[in-house]
Amino acid sequence: CFWGVELAFQRVPGITRTAVGYTAGHDPAPTYQKICTGSTGHVEAVEIDFDPNIVSFKELLTIFWDIHDGTQLNKQGNDHGTQYRSGIYWHSIEQRDQALQMHDTVSKHLMETIGLPLVTEIEKVENFFNAEVEHQQYLEKGGQNSTKMCSDPIRCYG
Repeated sequence: CFWGVELAFQRVPGITRTAVGYTAGHDPAPTYQKICTGSTGHVEAVEIDFDPNIVSFKELLTIFWDIHDGTQLNKQGNDHGTQYRSGIYWHSIEQRDQALQMHDTVSKHLMETIGLPLVTEIEKVENFFNAEVEHQQYLEKGGQNSTKMCSDPIRCYG
Protein backbone atom coordinates (compact mmCIF):
# COMPACT_ATOMS: atom_id res chain seq x y z
CA CYS A 1 0.00 0.00 0.00
CA PHE A 2 1.24 3.52 -0.63
CA TRP A 3 0.40 4.35 2.98
CA GLY A 4 3.21 2.16 4.35
CA VAL A 5 5.77 3.57 1.93
CA GLU A 6 4.68 7.08 2.83
CA LEU A 7 5.02 6.45 6.57
CA ALA A 8 8.46 4.90 6.11
CA PHE A 9 9.65 8.03 4.31
CA GLN A 10 7.94 10.39 6.76
CA ARG A 11 10.27 8.95 9.40
CA VAL A 12 13.44 9.80 7.45
CA PRO A 13 15.37 12.89 8.59
CA GLY A 14 15.51 15.39 5.75
CA ILE A 15 12.10 14.52 4.31
CA THR A 16 10.16 17.76 4.32
CA ARG A 17 6.87 16.60 2.76
CA THR A 18 5.18 13.45 1.51
CA ALA A 19 2.03 12.97 -0.51
CA VAL A 20 0.39 9.81 -1.78
CA GLY A 21 -1.05 9.84 -5.23
CA TYR A 22 -1.09 8.45 -8.73
CA THR A 23 1.33 8.60 -11.65
CA ALA A 24 2.46 6.89 -14.87
CA GLY A 25 -1.03 6.36 -16.27
CA HIS A 26 -3.33 7.69 -18.95
CA ASP A 27 -6.41 8.83 -17.00
CA PRO A 28 -6.42 12.66 -16.76
CA ALA A 29 -8.43 12.63 -13.50
CA PRO A 30 -7.55 9.52 -11.49
CA THR A 31 -9.26 8.76 -8.21
CA TYR A 32 -8.68 6.00 -5.68
CA GLN A 33 -11.87 4.30 -6.82
CA LYS A 34 -10.73 4.35 -10.46
CA ILE A 35 -7.20 3.26 -9.58
CA CYS A 36 -8.55 0.18 -7.80
CA THR A 37 -10.10 -1.04 -11.07
CA GLY A 38 -6.66 -1.24 -12.68
CA SER A 39 -7.99 0.51 -15.79
CA THR A 40 -6.28 3.91 -15.44
CA GLY A 41 -2.70 2.79 -16.10
CA HIS A 42 -1.66 4.71 -13.00
CA VAL A 43 0.37 3.34 -10.13
CA GLU A 44 -0.03 4.22 -6.47
CA ALA A 45 3.00 6.35 -5.62
CA VAL A 46 4.50 8.60 -2.98
CA GLU A 47 5.82 12.03 -3.87
CA ILE A 48 8.69 13.06 -1.62
CA ASP A 49 10.22 16.48 -1.02
CA PHE A 50 13.56 16.37 0.74
CA ASP A 51 16.47 18.51 1.85
CA PRO A 52 19.53 17.22 -0.04
CA ASN A 53 21.76 18.75 2.64
CA ILE A 54 20.33 16.19 5.07
CA VAL A 55 19.43 13.17 2.91
CA SER A 56 20.57 12.40 -0.63
CA PHE A 57 18.51 10.95 -3.44
CA LYS A 58 20.83 7.93 -3.36
CA GLU A 59 19.98 7.41 0.32
CA LEU A 60 16.28 7.60 -0.54
CA LEU A 61 16.80 4.94 -3.21
CA THR A 62 18.52 2.71 -0.65
CA ILE A 63 15.55 3.10 1.70
CA PHE A 64 13.18 2.31 -1.18
CA TRP A 65 14.99 -0.94 -1.96
CA ASP A 66 15.04 -1.86 1.74
CA ILE A 67 11.25 -1.46 2.22
CA HIS A 68 10.04 -2.57 -1.17
CA ASP A 69 10.14 -5.81 -3.18
CA GLY A 70 11.12 -4.84 -6.71
CA THR A 71 10.97 -8.46 -7.91
CA GLN A 72 7.18 -8.70 -7.76
CA LEU A 73 5.35 -7.79 -10.95
CA ASN A 74 2.08 -5.95 -10.28
CA LYS A 75 2.10 -6.95 -6.63
CA GLN A 76 3.26 -5.66 -3.26
CA GLY A 77 2.46 -7.75 -0.21
CA ASN A 78 -1.22 -8.69 -0.35
CA ASP A 79 -2.03 -6.03 -2.96
CA HIS A 80 -2.36 -7.19 -6.59
CA GLY A 81 -2.85 -5.29 -9.85
CA THR A 82 -1.03 -2.97 -12.22
CA GLN A 83 -1.59 -0.10 -9.78
CA TYR A 84 0.83 -1.88 -7.41
CA ARG A 85 3.69 -2.28 -9.89
CA SER A 86 7.16 -1.36 -8.72
CA GLY A 87 8.46 1.97 -9.93
CA ILE A 88 10.81 4.86 -9.40
CA TYR A 89 9.67 8.10 -11.02
CA TRP A 90 12.36 10.71 -11.46
CA HIS A 91 12.39 14.49 -11.88
CA SER A 92 15.94 15.13 -13.13
CA ILE A 93 18.52 13.41 -15.32
CA GLU A 94 20.73 13.08 -12.24
CA GLN A 95 17.95 11.23 -10.40
CA ARG A 96 17.36 9.01 -13.44
CA ASP A 97 21.05 8.12 -13.68
CA GLN A 98 21.31 7.34 -9.97
CA ALA A 99 18.15 5.21 -10.10
CA LEU A 100 19.39 3.27 -13.13
CA GLN A 101 22.81 2.71 -11.58
CA MET A 102 21.35 1.48 -8.31
CA HIS A 103 18.79 -0.64 -10.21
CA ASP A 104 21.66 -2.41 -11.98
CA THR A 105 23.52 -2.99 -8.72
CA VAL A 106 20.47 -4.27 -6.84
CA SER A 107 19.37 -6.40 -9.81
CA LYS A 108 22.77 -8.07 -10.06
CA HIS A 109 22.80 -8.78 -6.33
CA LEU A 110 19.30 -10.27 -6.39
CA MET A 111 20.06 -12.47 -9.38
CA GLU A 112 23.18 -13.77 -7.63
CA THR A 113 21.50 -14.35 -4.26
CA ILE A 114 17.90 -15.36 -5.00
CA GLY A 115 17.78 -15.77 -8.77
CA LEU A 116 15.03 -13.21 -9.31
CA PRO A 117 15.22 -10.19 -11.61
CA LEU A 118 13.99 -6.71 -10.77
CA VAL A 119 10.80 -5.62 -12.51
CA THR A 120 10.93 -2.04 -11.22
CA GLU A 121 10.18 0.53 -13.90
CA ILE A 122 12.18 3.75 -13.91
CA GLU A 123 10.39 6.57 -15.69
CA LYS A 124 10.22 10.33 -15.79
CA VAL A 125 7.35 11.83 -13.83
CA GLU A 126 4.99 13.35 -16.37
CA ASN A 127 2.10 13.99 -13.97
CA PHE A 128 1.52 13.30 -10.31
CA PHE A 129 -2.03 13.48 -9.04
CA ASN A 130 -2.51 13.81 -5.29
CA ALA A 131 -4.75 11.15 -3.82
CA GLU A 132 -7.83 12.24 -1.93
CA VAL A 133 -7.23 14.00 1.38
CA GLU A 134 -8.38 10.99 3.43
CA HIS A 135 -5.45 8.98 1.99
CA GLN A 136 -2.78 11.55 2.91
CA GLN A 137 -0.74 10.52 5.99
CA TYR A 138 -3.35 7.79 6.47
CA LEU A 139 -1.34 5.59 8.82
CA GLU A 140 -0.20 8.58 10.88
CA LYS A 141 -3.84 9.68 11.21
CA GLY A 142 -4.59 6.13 12.33
CA GLY A 143 -2.18 6.46 15.24
CA GLN A 144 1.09 5.15 13.84
CA ASN A 145 4.21 7.10 14.74
CA SER A 146 5.73 9.28 12.01
CA THR A 147 8.45 10.78 14.22
CA LYS A 148 11.85 11.01 12.54
CA MET A 149 13.98 7.90 13.16
CA CYS A 150 11.03 5.96 14.60
CA SER A 151 11.55 2.21 14.13
CA ASP A 152 8.11 0.96 15.21
CA PRO A 153 6.76 -1.68 12.81
CA ILE A 154 4.53 -0.28 10.07
CA ARG A 155 1.11 -1.91 9.81
CA CYS A 156 -0.86 -1.40 6.60
CA TYR A 157 -4.60 -1.69 6.76
CA GLY A 158 -7.41 -0.34 4.70
